[in-house]
Amino acid sequence: MSGARKFRTLFISDVHLGSKAAKAEYLIDFLRHHEAERMFLVGDIVDGWRLRRAWHWPQTHNDVIQKLLRQARKGTEITYIAGNHDEFARMFQGVHFGGIVVADRAIHEGADGRRFLVIHGDQFDAVVQNARWLAYLGDFAYDVAMAANRVVARFRRTFGMPYWSFSSWAKVKVKQAVNFIGEFQRVLTEEARRSEVDGVICGHIHHPAIEKFDGTDYINTGDWVENCTAVAENFDGSFVILHWPHVHAGKLLGEPFVPMIIEAPRIEKAA
Repeated sequence: MSGARKFRTLFISDVHLGSKAAKAEYLIDFLRHHEAERMFLVGDIVDGWRLRRAWHWPQTHNDVIQKLLRQARKGTEITYIAGNHDEFARMFQGVHFGGIVVADRAIHEGADGRRFLVIHGDQFDAVVQNARWLAYLGDFAYDVAMAANRVVARFRRTFGMPYWSFSSWAKVKVKQAVNFIGEFQRVLTEEARRSEVDGVICGHIHHPAIEKFDGTDYINTGDWVENCTAVAENFDGSFVILHWPHVHAGKLLGEPFVPMIIEAPRIEKAA
């Protein structure tokens, strides 16, 4: 659309289409207002785990797929990185679907010459890899938490209070969750160094971040279940996390729009 904000690259992950918690309408609205030369879908775009338990696929979820396919037809280079919830896609590595290529991981070269490993991140989650029954149990518990979250959200909306995510709050307040996030960041940056690149761009833990660990850049895209965030690369090679506030969803396209940036440090390449 004319007036859309343009970026060199967009990174989106953890949409979880097929789950009731997916905020597909917000993502559609976000995609109307943002364009990029290249886009990475960094895993868990479709939630095969939940679809196996119970089929849930409203029109808005189909609209997200159609929107992405239209962008590919218009010339956006789109790479679909498989995650653990859409691990079925890993058997189609290298295959093109409507202009979207599927991969397990990719190397992205930024405008400033830095190279990034783009990977979902579940490959380095010990629970997912070594105790899948526990991962499924945790996924069920997450469903319960998100259902409670929806009740709280309706209550807060009724009384004019802003949206608040219990599960996001718990992740940064509970010690074990903080330890898990820290360990995940450490392991992913170590994998970036092993891959001889300057940084890593990932998803999986639904915790958006742009940080540096021992000279290695760590970028997490967040999700479209709780945070409604994406990572954007500007044409100068800098990265920002874009948060699509709930108040923007459903706005008329003709209304003036100022994007909300929740974290926008410029990451310089280490000497």
